Amino acid sequence: MRIDDVNRGIHKFRKRKRIGRGTASGQGKTAGRGQDGHKSRRGYSRHPGMVGEDLPVIRRIPKRGFNNRFAAVVVTLNLRDLASRFDANEEVTPEVLQARGIVKKRFDEIKILGDGEIDKPLKVAAHRFSQSARQKIESAGGSVEVLVAKRTPSQRVAELRAESSKKS
Repeated sequence: MRIDDVNRGIHKFRKRKRIGRGTASGQGKTAGRGQDGHKSRRGYSRHPGMVGEDLPVIRRIPKRGFNNRFAAVVVTLNLRDLASRFDANEEVTPEVLQARGIVKKRFDEIKILGDGEIDKPLKVAAHRFSQSARQKIESAGGSVEVLVAKRTPSQRVAELRAESSKKS
């Protein structure tokens, strides 16, 4: 190997490819666009849902039910999750749950469910509790505090309307 082999074929300022300048250039006639079809035409841009001759995916998938975009987002946690991640007499709040990465997504309310056993007293603060969760926490010597929801339904609707008006 010679020293001038190292940079051979590397061009710092490569000339642009001039298309549609005759067949001898290798990029003449159809200019790299193929024979026919939409993509060979000027001004073509593909619609995101375009699937050629088939029925678009968005129309193929059945639409069922109703998705209420104004509904409260409720995150559920089981007692087994709390028992394994918290020590005795520790305080469990939504802020602590987010800081420790137990609850990662955005939520309006947290509900504690009674799946699993708890053997240590915890001070649990959440928006909702199932009956079994409330009984198990209190029988273990802990306490339950019911929080008020962060946002009311009317506040949620107002925020969504504000977001949609910003987009348009």
